[in-house]
Amino acid sequence: MSKRFMDLGVSALLLVLLSPLILITALLIRFKLGSPVLFRQQRPGLHGRAFTMIKFRTMRNSTDAHGRLLPTDQRMTRLGAMLRSTSLDELPELWNVLKGDMSLVGPRPLLMDYLPLYSAEQFRRHEVRPGITGWAQVQGRNALSWEDKFRHDVWYVDHASLWLDLKILLLTVKKVVAREGIAASGHVSMPPFRGSQSRER
Repeated sequence: MSKRFMDLGVSALLLVLLSPLILITALLIRFKLGSPVLFRQQRPGLHGRAFTMIKFRTMRNSTDAHGRLLPTDQRMTRLGAMLRSTSLDELPELWNVLKGDMSLVGPRPLLMDYLPLYSAEQFRRHEVRPGITGWAQVQGRNALSWEDKFRHDVWYVDHASLWLDLKILLLTVKKVVAREGIAASGHVSMPPFRGSQSRER
């Protein structure tokens, strides 16, 4: 069974099985945060090519008097924090997997702004499709340093297999249930890589 075949089958099945949960989550966000319900952002995919990643929105787009976004911890809502800690905000990415932009397992797609900041070795994380979860996520998620995260991503590229993907998926379920590694110390999620900024995260 190929990786793409597994991605197609599992993502389609999960979209059907989880449709009631996806609908309830969307309604909660609409009621608590208003529109839009979904957060869309350009992210680098396979070989660094841009695609539009979709997630559930978790933060307000509140700005200061100069039109600058407020710090992440001031824009995060209780609902948003719950969605992130349970990874429910990631559910719309199953559509990205179905389309072929992403895989179930692979390095997490970060920001387009980061592309010029990577070393040649770090850029190797784009030799495979980005994933909803990955080796770095089950090794520590947002509690890892950027250097450790990229090291784990490149390790995955060099050792990718269906058996490793299955192991990562099982470990992801365990991590989500235990809510381990959700945020780096002093941050709602990961701090920006080398000072870069993003509208949602």
